[in-house]
Amino acid sequence: MSELRIETALGTVRIALATAQAPVTTAYFLDQVCRGRLSGGSIFRVLSSELSATDAGAMIDAVQFGTARGLDEERQRIVHESTAVSGLRHEPWTVSAARFAPGELYGSFFVCVQAEPSLDYGGARHPDGEGFAPFGRVVAGRAVIRRAHDLAEAGGLLKHPVPILDVSVIDPSVAAKPA
Repeated sequence: MSELRIETALGTVRIALATAQAPVTTAYFLDQVCRGRLSGGSIFRVLSSELSATDAGAMIDAVQFGTARGLDEERQRIVHESTAVSGLRHEPWTVSAARFAPGELYGSFFVCVQAEPSLDYGGARHPDGEGFAPFGRVVAGRAVIRRAHDLAEAGGLLKHPVPILDVSVIDPSVAAKPA
């Protein structure tokens, strides 16, 4: 199973990719990594139910990573692999694609700090009810995600985003060749 290794100013996070359950979404993010688009980006948004306004709809606790352009990144359309399609759920440490409309992505993903059923298909977080597309799970660096979540500010966007220093793909099926 392939993983993403994300080095941030707070430490390193490893994400196991759910390639079998969410092949299109995974391929999109692997392409972003291979093109170097996430390196130089940041953890730019942290959502905290404790700091959310009561009229913000379904409040969530999540840490959002993205390209240097963040919410202004160019949008791309792909097949929307909601939880109804993939069978995955927004549980603690789930990694999911940030989106505008279903399948309209912008080089950004988030990590759930706790179970977030409002992000699943039929959930209340997005008015269209289509939910979000999970495509992986944090397997190392959970303390980094917790430290990032502790940086939450009112409104969600960080005044001082946490830099992403490097992002790489770890593929254990590619064995190192002897010298």
